[in-house]
Amino acid sequence: MAKAFASTADLEDKRESFVKLGPNAYCLTAEGDPNSGVVVGDDCCMVIDARATPEMAQDLVRYIRKVTDKPVKYVVLTHYHAVRVLGASGYKAEHIIASRPTLEMIKERGKQDWKSEVGRFPRLFRNADSVPGLTWPTIVFDKALTLYLGKLEVQILQPGGGGHTRGDSVVWLPKDRILFAGDLVEEGATPYCGDAQLAEWPATLDALLALKPQKLVPGRGAALTTAVASKKAIAGTRLFVQELLAHAKKGVKAGKSLNAVYAATYKAMAPKYGKWVIFDHCMPFCVSRAYDEAKGLAHPRIWTAARDKEMWRALQG
Repeated sequence: MAKAFASTADLEDKRESFVKLGPNAYCLTAEGDPNSGVVVGDDCCMVIDARATPEMAQDLVRYIRKVTDKPVKYVVLTHYHAVRVLGASGYKAEHIIASRPTLEMIKERGKQDWKSEVGRFPRLFRNADSVPGLTWPTIVFDKALTLYLGKLEVQILQPGGGGHTRGDSVVWLPKDRILFAGDLVEEGATPYCGDAQLAEWPATLDALLALKPQKLVPGRGAALTTAVASKKAIAGTRLFVQELLAHAKKGVKAGKSLNAVYAATYKAMAPKYGKWVIFDHCMPFCVSRAYDEAKGLAHPRIWTAARDKEMWRALQG
């Protein structure tokens, strides 16, 4: 029996937790759904990853208002994926911040990604009709940007050339050594690799390790509240990415088809990672990208709603 497409069968709302990480840092997690971060400065707030729709952004605003009445001045986009960015208008922030490669990806594939993601995971796009359009950054940076929310230093870093996407950003609070890692790091959730730079991802993770975070907010999964747990999550993400690409390279070298590589890779990785959140959703997209990269396609092909369904039928039956 064919599996339901992507996460269209995942209709159950998850229990949300608004977690305090430090005197100025919070995160909203929801049992493996995409996380968002909040930094509360002396005079304003910053949101990290905007959620998928303005209505869902308002859910986060209600949590913020339980701890502060300061305005949300900044929204940081860790990357271009629709589930992370399309809710930005709901905060009425003064500035939306992204790396230059993220802006380039929005221009190149933002519209296609929007339609693709809504089709894959409709539950995460509550009241999708309320999205006014693509989210465009008002501040674009190269490699690093430091802001001060009053006296609080906040660093926004592009730690590598590629990883989960080209140009992923993280938010780093150096005083408290708290890292908001976006989807560069996952905890108990499958890294989505459909738009990844797989060969570059481990070096990007090395740059995060070099920060020596004491606490870490992953893209999905529970917040990590110790240095040991943070390091373990980074290592787990690295291992998944490396194994995925290794299986694809092995299959390509042997002249195998995408279908054959998918079947072998799924069989090899499921015993270790199969219980991670959205494993069955991610693996067809992950293997498709790994197969392309192993064949020398450096720049990920654009996913469209039509390509999604075509790939799923080919690999899942």
